[in-house]
Amino acid sequence: MSQFLTQLGREVAVINLDPANDSLPYNCALDISDLITLSDVMDTLKLGPNGGLLYCMEYLEKNIDWFEKELKKLEGKYLLFDFPGQVELYTHHNAVRNVLQKLQKWDCRLVAVHLVDSHYCSDSSKFISVLLTSLSTMLQIELPHVNVLSKCDLIEKFGKLSFNLDFYTEVLDLHYLLDDFKESQDVQKYKKLNSALIDIIEEYSLVSFVPLFVEEKESMLRMLKQVDKANGYVFGDTEERNIQTLLSCAVGAEFEYEKIKDIREKYMDTETACDSSEQDIDIDS
Repeated sequence: MSQFLTQLGREVAVINLDPANDSLPYNCALDISDLITLSDVMDTLKLGPNGGLLYCMEYLEKNIDWFEKELKKLEGKYLLFDFPGQVELYTHHNAVRNVLQKLQKWDCRLVAVHLVDSHYCSDSSKFISVLLTSLSTMLQIELPHVNVLSKCDLIEKFGKLSFNLDFYTEVLDLHYLLDDFKESQDVQKYKKLNSALIDIIEEYSLVSFVPLFVEEKESMLRMLKQVDKANGYVFGDTEERNIQTLLSCAVGAEFEYEKIKDIREKYMDTETACDSSEQDIDIDS
């Protein structure tokens, strides 16, 4: 994304906030490892990797003055924050949320981009788990939010999808997933629980996904459009914009098929039963 934005003419700075990231694959303008590292925490406090990461984020929160001082050196740049992937940090732990609230007070206009491996769509029970995790994260960190199905070139790595791709990106009537559960005893035992979780997800009606394959510029542009709309960047004055571009991004009128057609045509076996299942689902947009 840093390379992509640079080619578009934006001045980008990447900030690593993952203390376990000891071999960075990108040029880093600000690194949490200058403050604390996971390996040091694990060695000194005898913590495991999960507890160590929680401690590191709490340590960053306690040393927020250091963070603010370093961020001021990057004033005027478009910031990309690379956070750890540990789910507890975003579902119920408060340290990351508190750091993000500080960033907002410093007039950083943030949007959270939550990356989910797309191959989870091939397992209904795992997909429900992903949806619940996404919803919990959205409610916990309280930011404009873009959920992304990443690595869409591997979307059918573990099996063909039971429904069309738009079923998963738009999170349509999830009760169809219950009929798709594998007939194992363990899965069937939790069918009522999954049904209750589905009711919660649908009641909030907040979760949807943008499909992404980073090697395709059209896919990257589509996701960037969602991000720019969410954090208000499109209405800023740092790039030349005309009224047509502003209206296009603000309204975002795009048929769902246009969002998924490239992924479906290139990386999915469309000759499946999921095509015929379209006739069984009444979709209102």
